[in-house]
Amino acid sequence: MNTIPAQEIKRRGIAAVDDLIATGDVHVIRNNRPEYVVLSEARYQELVAEAEEAYVARVKASLEDVQAGRVKRGSAADLIKELGLND
Repeated sequence: MNTIPAQEIKRRGIAAVDDLIATGDVHVIRNNRPEYVVLSEARYQELVAEAEEAYVARVKASLEDVQAGRVKRGSAADLIKELGLND
């Protein structure tokens, strides 16, 4: 991933990011730490689509578990007890 100091963006403006974004995502470094990530719109849409697909897959898998009887039914208190969180 490309990196650029925040000061460079302040100095050169968005042109500083334009030069790097063509080759991939850009980490903006502030106080010697990665603080922000700049993505192209296309890359952002890819990530959103992947997240939505993963969500739908998890929901479908959960529904299949329910239909196959692999889901334990109980109360929140039962779950807390089973997880050992009632201490």
